[in-house]
Amino acid sequence: MEPNISTLEESIREPLARRTGWIPRIRLRGVGLRASERSLLLFAVDAGLMVLSLFAAVKVRTEWLDAPGSFTALWRWWAMLVVLWWIVAQLLEGYDLALAASAPHSMLSAGAAAAITAVLYQFIPYYTPPLSTRGLALLFVVAAVAAVMLWRGIYAVLFVQPAFETRVLVFGAGFAGRALAGAMRRMRDTGSINPYYGTGYRIIGFVDDDPDRINQAEALGAPVLGGSRDLVRLARELQPDQVVLAITHRHAMEEAAFDAVMTCREQGFHVTTMQAVYERILGRVPVDHIGRNVTMVLPADDRGPGERVYGAIKRATDFLIAGLTLIPLGAILPLVALLNLLGNRGPLFYRQVRVGQAGRLFEVYKLRTMVTDAEKETGAVWARAGDPRVTPVGRLLRRARLDEVPQVLNVLRGEMSLIGPRPERPEFVDALAREIPFYRARHAVRPGLTGWAQVRYGYGSSVEDARIKLEYDLYYVRHAGFYLDALIWLKTLAVVLRLQGK
Repeated sequence: MEPNISTLEESIREPLARRTGWIPRIRLRGVGLRASERSLLLFAVDAGLMVLSLFAAVKVRTEWLDAPGSFTALWRWWAMLVVLWWIVAQLLEGYDLALAASAPHSMLSAGAAAAITAVLYQFIPYYTPPLSTRGLALLFVVAAVAAVMLWRGIYAVLFVQPAFETRVLVFGAGFAGRALAGAMRRMRDTGSINPYYGTGYRIIGFVDDDPDRINQAEALGAPVLGGSRDLVRLARELQPDQVVLAITHRHAMEEAAFDAVMTCREQGFHVTTMQAVYERILGRVPVDHIGRNVTMVLPADDRGPGERVYGAIKRATDFLIAGLTLIPLGAILPLVALLNLLGNRGPLFYRQVRVGQAGRLFEVYKLRTMVTDAEKETGAVWARAGDPRVTPVGRLLRRARLDEVPQVLNVLRGEMSLIGPRPERPEFVDALAREIPFYRARHAVRPGLTGWAQVRYGYGSSVEDARIKLEYDLYYVRHAGFYLDALIWLKTLAVVLRLQGK
């Protein structure tokens, strides 16, 4: 007997309601906001409210905007405010969708970002209005904080409603399907009542031809509704926002399954892959689920001349910043040397062989953070949290990431970049390449002092950690560009300021 679709959708929600209590419902026609659209919506409204708050404060307290066309003529005021807001909000994790879905976290984080932005803005000359009076400055700060906090509260209540979720029908309930379900349920301890709120995706059901998977609804988080012969019918009845192919080896798909997928596409349903959705949600490439699909470890598009321009500007920026960093490095070296002399005598610098671009070996330079001859008895082993080999001074250097600063010498020599996958030791590379698919693909670009994996995951001390970090590294290889580099810089700064290094 075919399932009743309306009853089925209610049954999917009932277990969640029993676990969390009352869930507010707002009956709206679904718009299915995806993760990227949610981020864009948050930023657009945040920035708009910051500009509106400044406009209102200036309009109420001055006559600067009374003349026709004055708003557009003073475009640099608004542009500078938007740029400053983006920087501060990124530093305070303002666009982490999991946090944004929790009203307390989102309101406090965004409110703090608004206050800091409004205060810092007043110290930037020429590109900001002269907010010389206390009343004008205070009005701007209060209006900005109140407006942004109110909006974030509305978002955390309204835009997590079912009407705004992206409803997904997944074709494949095996290894890849379970991994996708886990990615969609990924949440931090934000207090959100719905485990999907952080991503904006909700799986409404699975389609799979294996009869043994029919009773796996509890493990999958949603029921298996039928086989490939039911796919088109289910898509018509459920009207999902996306039909997702969670099949690792799609080239081996049976003809009936292939025809069903093509029929869905022909009838206008948005058909995509598990790999694409996983990458969009987590910012990682699912190496265990791409089979031998080499395109998933190549740049996401052919950027043509733009790629060369980006490469040239990145190298020039590397050289400039690395050269300027030698000045503060020289200033702190005497202090570090003195502390090492008092706490743990031995060489100030530490050199270690790493694997760089194209698999070439080179020596990285670091400030020594461990006892001398730390691996004399054990050989090459991963560093780990709370490693007893780390000296007290070394622990402080690691928390501030200062131990990595001497690698600017490697940057100047062209062996490294400021941003890229962290270079690994050859002993580990050989072992990891045998266990993890596509591991050597991370060597397609110059290694970096910091990277996407470092700001999203941090240190790793196991093969599983290396696999997750590789997924982040491959995401960077695919999407490297000015925006992603700027985002990594800001997140690295946040790690340094919070002393979150290990």
